[in-house]
Amino acid sequence: MATRRRLGRSLSIRHVDAGSCNGCELEIHALNNAFYDLERLGLRFVASPRHADVLLVTGVVTHNMREALERTHVAMPGPKWVVAVGACALDGGEFAGSYACVGGVGAVLSVDLHIRGCPPTPTALLQGLLALLEAPSPSSGNGPGA
Repeated sequence: MATRRRLGRSLSIRHVDAGSCNGCELEIHALNNAFYDLERLGLRFVASPRHADVLLVTGVVTHNMREALERTHVAMPGPKWVVAVGACALDGGEFAGSYACVGGVGAVLSVDLHIRGCPPTPTALLQGLLALLEAPSPSSGNGPGA
C-alpha cells in the first residue's frame, strides 16, 4: 500500500461542499460502497479537519461558504493537500460569474490537484487521490486565502 509506505498510516480526507449541485457528492459517496471500497486502498473520510491530510472540495465557492472553507483549511495539520473536484471547483463551471460566487477553489486556496469532470467518475476520483501519493510533497498552504 503506497499510502502506508508514504505516510505510515491511512490517508485521511475531509470533504467540504463549497456550493455544489451534489453531482460530485454522489460520486464521492460511491467510493465507500463495496465495489470501490476506498478503505482497502488506505484512504478514508474523517469528520474533523484536525485529522485530515486532504481537503477535498466540491462546487463553486460561494460567498457564504468561503469563510467555512478557509477555516477548515486552517484547522488541518500540515502537510496537507487541497483537491478541487469537478468543473465548478476548477473555475465556477455553470455558476461562473454569479453574484453569489467567489469562483473556483483556486480563488480561495492553493490547489494541489484538480480532478476533472462534471461530475468526475468514482474511478477518476480514486485515480486522482492515489496520484497524490506519487506527487511531490503538498503545498505549504501559502496560497490565496491561506
